[in-house]
Amino acid sequence: MKNYFTKQDEKLKWTEGKSEVVFKTAVCNVTKRHNTSYTGIEGDYVVLDAPDWVIIIPETDKKFLMVKQFRHGENGLSIEFPGGVVDKGESPETAARRELKEETGYKAGKLIKLGSCNPNPAIFSNHVHFYLAEELVKDGKQNLDDDELINCIEMTKMEVLEGMGTPQFPHALMGTAMSMYFTHRKECILF
Repeated sequence: MKNYFTKQDEKLKWTEGKSEVVFKTAVCNVTKRHNTSYTGIEGDYVVLDAPDWVIIIPETDKKFLMVKQFRHGENGLSIEFPGGVVDKGESPETAARRELKEETGYKAGKLIKLGSCNPNPAIFSNHVHFYLAEELVKDGKQNLDDDELINCIEMTKMEVLEGMGTPQFPHALMGTAMSMYFTHRKECILF
């Protein structure tokens, strides 16, 4: 990909000074960072330091394998691609294979990395890694964490695409996953 940043853009970078964890949670640390711009502007900025995440797109013929679960931030049910946290010392690919198996009971014969991005660079420090899982094989049952309650559903690609942004599909990163999927496929194969 072409680099769109120029030498002129380099001065837009801020210098990070003192960093302090102000609150620890099970999912992230809230950090205060004292940063300075090239013009001398200084300020304290809140950053959520979380581990990296993975999202897996399990593809079977003309369908996707999706998961349905309750999301506390949304306070409602959500249909999503399987995914989860990359454990400390674990590679994103290993996490993708583990999460797919845990949440769906399927293994991927082929796993393709589609890309990575920051979920919200204004406040998050972590990245989410997207994978396409092909050649799926049912390898047992779900192996969920104690606080995970998940049902699986197979949906056509068109159903998933049309669902993005509706109340049943509130997770914004699912749209990013679809974008990376279509970029990988290089064509619209839904019709």
